[in-house]
Formats: sequence, structure tokens, C-alpha cells
Amino acid sequence: MQLFELMRYRRSIRKYKDQQIARCDLEKIIEAGLYAPSAGGGQRAAIIALRNQALCQKVGQLNIARFDRQQLAGSYVSSEQPSIIDDPSLKSGFYGAPTVCMVLCPKNFLYSIPDAFCCAENMVLAATELGISSCIVARGEDTFAGEAGAALLREWKVPDSYVVRCFVLLGYCAGAYPAAKPRKDGRSLIIE
Repeated sequence: MQLFELMRYRRSIRKYKDQQIARCDLEKIIEAGLYAPSAGGGQRAAIIALRNQALCQKVGQLNIARFDRQQLAGSYVSSEQPSIIDDPSLKSGFYGAPTVCMVLCPKNFLYSIPDAFCCAENMVLAATELGISSCIVARGEDTFAGEAGAALLREWKVPDSYVVRCFVLLGYCAGAYPAAKPRKDGRSLIIE
């Protein structure tokens, strides 16, 4: 696909087939993330990929455990691809995705969050190009805030100076691929 076609086609997928993505595709997606823009060209973002379904489920449960609906700007996402906002019965913030990538950046760096989400955006675009569905999920800091999460970070030898900023879910869409939502008017302004 051409870049603009790819960006228009990509959707956030929250229903996944029980089918793992190929490791070579995962490596390409990670490479795309590592080529994302970064503040001052510092390349501070790091990626940890989970390809173990039970571990993805465990971390997904940690992700949803501290979810606070009071901090939401909206209350509805999708009937085709419901989020934890739409369906409180969901027990994992990762929606059964067979692969989950964690994007980490330095805790005390001013541009840590923008760097992480630039990395995640590159990853979801690369995934779409490869025919793999994806979704960016936030709440990385909350996911690992408790002892169970902290223990996992220690096990994975994540330096104390780094924090998980977001996740990129990867897999294959279960059901029909959703259509684009109409774009809202009034979201851009060009000043000459």
C-alpha cells in the first residue's frame, strides 16, 4: 500500500484470532519502531515483545486492574471492536492478542512519552503493511505499578530508569475488518 492509503486503512483491532504472527514479521515491526523519530535523535525507546499467550493474558490483566473510568474523555469506542470502555466484562486490556510489544523509555526524560508513541505509531503502520492487525494501548506505567508488575520488570532485567509507556498489540483480526469512522470536522486549521 502507499503510505496515505495505509494510514486510512489501519484500524485499532480488539478482537484477535488465536493465531500467532510470524517471528520474521515481528522483527520487521520492531525494526520499524526502532526507526521512529526520537527527541534529538536520541533513540532512547526500547521494545520488549511477548509471544507467550499466557504471559500476554497475565500482563493484560495487570493492565486493566488499575483502569479508572473516571479519567475518560469519552464513554464509547466501538460496537464492532469494543474496548474496555465499552465492555466492563473484558478481563484483559490486551483483548486476546497473541503478541504484545511493550514500548519503554526513560522515566525522567521530558520527551519520553512522545518518543514512545512515535515508536508505537511506526509499529502499527508496519504491521498493517504486513497484513497484521494492531492496537496501541496506554497505561503502561499503571500496568507495572504493583508488586506483580514490578517483579516482571525485574525478571526481564528492565533498568529502574526505564518505564513502560505503551503497548502495541499484534495479531490477526477475528471477524470482519471494521470500516473507517467518518472524520470529524473542524480538527484542522491552516494559518497563512
